[in-house]
Amino acid sequence: MTLPIRHFRSLLDCSADELNYLVERGITLKAWRNAGKTHQPLVGKVMTMIFEKSSTRTRISFEAGMAQLGGHAIFISPEASQLSRGEPLEDTAKVVSRMTDIVMIRTYGQDIVERFAEHSKVPVINGLTNLHHPCQVLADIMTFVEQRGSIAGKTVLWLGDGYNMCHSFMHAAKQFGFHLRVCTPEGYEPDAKTQQECAGSFSLHREPLAAAEGVDLVVTDVWTSMGCEHETTERNEKFRPYQVNHAVMAKAASDALFMHCLPAHRGEEVSAEVIDGEQSVVWEEAENRLHAQKALIEFLLLGKQA
Repeated sequence: MTLPIRHFRSLLDCSADELNYLVERGITLKAWRNAGKTHQPLVGKVMTMIFEKSSTRTRISFEAGMAQLGGHAIFISPEASQLSRGEPLEDTAKVVSRMTDIVMIRTYGQDIVERFAEHSKVPVINGLTNLHHPCQVLADIMTFVEQRGSIAGKTVLWLGDGYNMCHSFMHAAKQFGFHLRVCTPEGYEPDAKTQQECAGSFSLHREPLAAAEGVDLVVTDVWTSMGCEHETTERNEKFRPYQVNHAVMAKAASDALFMHCLPAHRGEEVSAEVIDGEQSVVWEEAENRLHAQKALIEFLLLGKQA
């Protein structure tokens, strides 16, 4: 049976039931790998990985994931392809999707992922854009579920820049049924469209310690994302009061977890005592990119599995 082409441009491309399936499937695939069980349903399948932004975790997790599923991944950078010579993105999409079975793109504009998907004959995965980082947040939710059970009904604090990770956490709050407190300096609030999409699932805050009161999970990211390096000095000054430190975690629930998508800058967005402390699950979170994405790739190519 031929499946309809499904894309993963944001967490809104899947239903809540499908996202919960992906989390549980990721946990299952992780258990199988840890037990030494071979699971290779994608023998002969090929993924094209297009990177405009540099990466460690994204490249390794997708490439290793395809290999573990029995498939193969091809790395492409714009400099090493005809994209650097002005070939239209739409033409690239039409060609690549006739030669390979699934595409992952890590780039700047969300419109690049949208345009590629529109002209692709195979599923397209958003590996990161300036607007969303859905694969990371899928792994984050998987990590919380592993550690604490269902995230439905919980309260999560996003502390820092209202950028791509924040946007995907807002989508996650809507889809998984938790409440997100977004605490960010004035002028760094989330995108207006994302706020409209997620109305009722989040609230905006300015005071970190008040926002942290009783939360079940604290999440942050770097203060200066790729492409914003020219704003580093200004951002460091404005975001300094928004560091995740002992005082913030002390306001959270006693069993609250800390997450960061990495790479992290100790002493800036998070103190060393927090990221290297007992409440931090950043290494499990990083590993779970592999397992959550394997579940996603399998789902997009084969559908739900028993």
